[in-house]
Amino acid sequence: MTRIGSDIEVFPLALGGNTFGWTSDEAASHRVLDAYVAAGGNFIDTADGYSAWVPGNSGGESETILGSWFAARGNRDRVVLATKVSQHPQFRGLSAANVAAAADASLKRLQTDRIDLYWAHYDDPKTPLEETAAAFDALVKAGKVRAIGVSNYTGERIREWFGIARREGLTLPVAVQPHYNLVKRVGYERDIAPVAAAEHLAVVPYYALASGFLTGKYKTTEDLAGAARGGAAGSYLNENGLAVVTVLEEIARAHDVAPATVALAWLRGRPDVAAPIASARTAEQVPALVTLIDLTGDERSALDEASGRLAE
Repeated sequence: MTRIGSDIEVFPLALGGNTFGWTSDEAASHRVLDAYVAAGGNFIDTADGYSAWVPGNSGGESETILGSWFAARGNRDRVVLATKVSQHPQFRGLSAANVAAAADASLKRLQTDRIDLYWAHYDDPKTPLEETAAAFDALVKAGKVRAIGVSNYTGERIREWFGIARREGLTLPVAVQPHYNLVKRVGYERDIAPVAAAEHLAVVPYYALASGFLTGKYKTTEDLAGAARGGAAGSYLNENGLAVVTVLEEIARAHDVAPATVALAWLRGRPDVAAPIASARTAEQVPALVTLIDLTGDERSALDEASGRLAE
């Protein structure tokens, strides 16, 4: 287990809920959740906006599926639940009124009385940061949220949030959720990592497997055809990206694991990373995510060198 904040202990792989209600229906999602928990997992990350982008969906589908799973299994107290606010079609932005209303809507869909880690999903430049920080603090004081985090914020804006919170006596964020993986390093490492280190933020990277590219299943444009996340994975389909996959596969063979397992192990070994986020469409994909291995110094160096050739 690893720690977020002072009192939240999580499995070092967060299960992403973006597939629930998108590429996985309710039954398949429940099977994925069951497999993750059976393997020792306890950290589930979703958002109120998942999966509004799917035709026929209106947002909140992932939370609703999670809520039905909690109700069916009676295991809410054994799970660290993280969700996000600002992107639901009915609750856009981070004004105080919106944050309060969105949190209540999430709690209802999730069939729970508290959110363990509540993320500001995207910065809202139209709302004063003082207002947003105070709104999150109010949720903590009301007992609806245990801890708060920031997602997709620049280093400068995170520093600003901390300055406001300290000045006003508000709850400090304990975690940051950046886009970070073996083929997407520079932006995070230059801008966010120094703030995470200075403020002792737990880092919970999303797109940990680069939309599936780091699993090794996308090596040609033909492999991308029909894939739900093929467009995102395709952005890495070049000589340098494939070189990273080649090193991943070599190390995976040495450990007798999947390339995804190695990619996640690399992330877990980065400074301040508490738990990468990865999602699974089927229960059969879960073992590669939850298998924990230790990489040698030489293996880490090989991955660092290969991934260091990528420009963002």
